[in-house]
Amino acid sequence: MKNVLINSVVALLFAGAAFAQTSEVGRRAENQQDRIANGIATGKMSAGQAAHVERQEAAVNHEVHADRKANGGKLTGAEKAQVNHQQNRMSREIYKDKH
Repeated sequence: MKNVLINSVVALLFAGAAFAQTSEVGRRAENQQDRIANGIATGKMSAGQAAHVERQEAAVNHEVHADRKANGGKLTGAEKAQVNHQQNRMSREIYKDKH
């Protein structure tokens, strides 16, 4: 069971890496993916903790994709601020999970 959950988390990590772009939003998402993968690899994060953060990140990625689709490929200033706030919250959660 534990191996199946870890494999699922690893698959989500690679799927999230496809979102990585040259934008600040994309760079932060990629950095957080690396931090989660590192936490799993070192044993500081459980598979359940990683899966929880991955679900949150997937929701943010979906939101960004929808916002960009609605705005001709760009995020508005308000949307960038909202995504930044959400990424800050996830970053703090990753830190807490790893320590």
